[in-house]
Amino acid sequence: MRLMKYKKTIGLSSLLAATLMLSGCDMVLMNPKGAIGVEQKTLILTAFGLMLIVVIPAIVMAIVFALRYREANKSATYRPNWAHSNKIELVVWTVPILIIITLATITWKTTHQLDPYKPLDSDVKPVTIEVISLDWKWLFIYPEQGIATVNEIVFPKDVPINFKITSDSVMNSFFIPQLGGQIYAMAGMQTKLHLIANSAGKYDGFSASYSGHGFSGMKFTATATEDRAGFEEWVQKVKASSKTLDTVQAFNALAKPSQNNPVEYFSSVKPNLFQETIAKFMGDMGHSGMFGVSSHEKTEHGKAAGHNMNMSQPAHAGVEE
Repeated sequence: MRLMKYKKTIGLSSLLAATLMLSGCDMVLMNPKGAIGVEQKTLILTAFGLMLIVVIPAIVMAIVFALRYREANKSATYRPNWAHSNKIELVVWTVPILIIITLATITWKTTHQLDPYKPLDSDVKPVTIEVISLDWKWLFIYPEQGIATVNEIVFPKDVPINFKITSDSVMNSFFIPQLGGQIYAMAGMQTKLHLIANSAGKYDGFSASYSGHGFSGMKFTATATEDRAGFEEWVQKVKASSKTLDTVQAFNALAKPSQNNPVEYFSSVKPNLFQETIAKFMGDMGHSGMFGVSSHEKTEHGKAAGHNMNMSQPAHAGVEE
């Protein structure tokens, strides 16, 4: 009896502790601030609701059956030879099949609608941001503005953002939960992601893929300004920085591993730095001597990258829009 009492106390204490710890959690996926995030939330809730069609009756039946067929219930019908029911078979097969068909149809349609490579429909000119994953920080290049930042991006709300993403190191995962979608950053390749913020504010971004000792600090802030004027004001702030990223040496110094790297601004950036970062992993497919690396060095580096990633990619896939 004493053991049962302790078990009950431990169970109640665990439930209370879990409630208190989870009370501070912010379910950012359920609080989207972008058009893509809103669609993804709808998809999550729809799938969750469809699955509850099976889960809730199963829980209810487990409780009802336990009560009805308990040993103390002498009024329950005793059927030791019962083996089959066409009605039950019809229900337990038809309902899941219909749910699967519905989920498959929804998934097929939303997979194409929310394709991260698909540009968003808008009459507003998008902002292009080139993303390079480093150890362990994010480098963001604004090619049209000629600036670069580390661990911070800014853009106007209601303006599409065209992300072009690659890595200068191991594979990483670029993710801004409240805006929606996540996509991998891979050396020698370019991936794309199209997002938009419906509300002004600051949103957390991070790497959703383990990539080494400094992974936990590989975070950045994405800020959506109220208007284009606020964005241009921030651009001028970055251009006022004394730091530049217009040489190979400056980029190589920045690319060295660092943990919990602070936000940095660069008033100028080397032209085509993003494309050259991709090309240096492509071996002989890149231009000879590009980025200050010999053809032989690039070939060896490209072979190593290809071996580690165990992937194949067309020669043009990394640099095309």
